[in-house]
Amino acid sequence: MSLSLAFVFPVVLFLLLLIVQASLWWYERQLALTAAREGVDAGRVQGNATDEVKNEAARRQASGFLERQGAHSYSVLTDGSSPDTIRVTVEVTPPLLLPGLHAPTIRQYAEAPRERFIPPVVTR
Repeated sequence: MSLSLAFVFPVVLFLLLLIVQASLWWYERQLALTAAREGVDAGRVQGNATDEVKNEAARRQASGFLERQGAHSYSVLTDGSSPDTIRVTVEVTPPLLLPGLHAPTIRQYAEAPRERFIPPVVTR
């Protein structure tokens, strides 16, 4: 009995760690997507500020969200943004439970049209 348990226990432990690792990967993926959405929401409603100010607000909001959630290895980019569209890309590297392995980078993005405030035309 104990000999068979010696063979089965490492397999069960490995499967358990695999399930937890998959859960961590899923959580980091959702975290990256939510951070990208937060950044887009912050970057599109900055009034008549310049596009660079809006991009900086988007990066700051997404980075702040990731910091509050405890993400360790991440980057936030606004590359691909145009004067009409803001795009926030978040790259996150999830933690690994098994040492010696390299985790794949998770990349999520969100984009939306920029809001432009135009004064109403007064006709008389």
